[in-house]
Amino acid sequence: MSRVGIAILVVLASGVQAAQLKNFIATALERNPEILAAQKRYEAARQRPAQESSLPDPRLSVGYASSGGPLPLQGIGSQPTSNVGVTVSQEIPYPGKLKLRGDIAAKEAGVSFQQYLAVQLNVRSRVIQAYHMLHHTYAAVEILTEGKDLMTRAIRVSEARYAAGKAPQQDIFKAQTQLSILETRIVQMMQDRRTAEAQLNALLNRAPGTAVGVPEDSEPVPLSTTMDELLAKAAETAPELGRDRKMIERSELAVNLAKKEFHSDYTVSAGYYYMGSMPAMYEARVEIPIHLHTSSRQKPALNEQVQLLGESRHNYEAAEQNLQYRVREQYAAAETAWRLMKLYEDTILPQSSLTIEASLTAYQTGSADFLSVLTNIGTRVEAQEQLHEQELNYALALAKLEEMTGVSL
Repeated sequence: MSRVGIAILVVLASGVQAAQLKNFIATALERNPEILAAQKRYEAARQRPAQESSLPDPRLSVGYASSGGPLPLQGIGSQPTSNVGVTVSQEIPYPGKLKLRGDIAAKEAGVSFQQYLAVQLNVRSRVIQAYHMLHHTYAAVEILTEGKDLMTRAIRVSEARYAAGKAPQQDIFKAQTQLSILETRIVQMMQDRRTAEAQLNALLNRAPGTAVGVPEDSEPVPLSTTMDELLAKAAETAPELGRDRKMIERSELAVNLAKKEFHSDYTVSAGYYYMGSMPAMYEARVEIPIHLHTSSRQKPALNEQVQLLGESRHNYEAAEQNLQYRVREQYAAAETAWRLMKLYEDTILPQSSLTIEASLTAYQTGSADFLSVLTNIGTRVEAQEQLHEQELNYALALAKLEEMTGVSL
């Protein structure tokens, strides 16, 4: 299997996801222009090793020398300095240079492959995030609509009490104001929905305005990987670290090549010269450059590559530290979101539901004021929104962790 095929399999490996989301991911991996561009860049880089490890093209030289005049063949056969000849020459690098150049190009192709993987993971993560943002807008609109129903019910109760002279008219106005606020939040969520749909279509390379559909519900599952296990896997699978490792290997080879440059390449040539009736002439030659300026050429070149190797190693160290920080940050965000989800789901929402019913009943009998009813309705709506907000945060944190580490969660 080609390395490109392996890359696609890596990023397609996924945990529990809705079938609709999996289809979106597969479409993005196949059609997203960022991924296609990265793939072509990698495929182009794969063509370099064969070029760099090949001998330079030989040279063919054809010419004449004449005596007695400038025209060709003058003096041929009578003058020993007149001839027509052909020379073939081949430049031969010092042993080991060609292999090193090919190996350096191969490492550079490896860097392009890791960048290709990183682009795949980035696009995949953005698809997942946009999908969950879209799902959140649908859930939020449903929650706010339920809140409107509760508010409408409270308005009917306040109108009945106002008609009976048991409640002030301001209760109705307060409830209508809260109802209007819920309406504005629905409008905002509809705008967020259009934004998420547009982002998905762009990532999937589809025409703007293409119908996306209602996202499928999926049950969040707890993290089954500890932070230490995730960091250990990330050290092997994170494209960011893989790219920097390849850069270190490439720089090490470049240092070796710079050391080889202290040894001269040489050129081998052979020639045949036709001299008419006189015996033909043959020539064989080896040309070897003499390094007279190593202090201003080869030594600085070697020092340059040594410094670049040091830079590559420090870049890897910085990338490793930065990755650990970001993984720990997102892992903590996922853990926090999960705990809050359970708190809202198991405690706050059931309590708020009971509180609303109790406060409405108490308001109808006149044993509670209307402000407590509005507060309890607002509390329930907010708790429902927060529950789904934490589900969104959990999904976003997992998507970012998968992008950074290349590990399926």
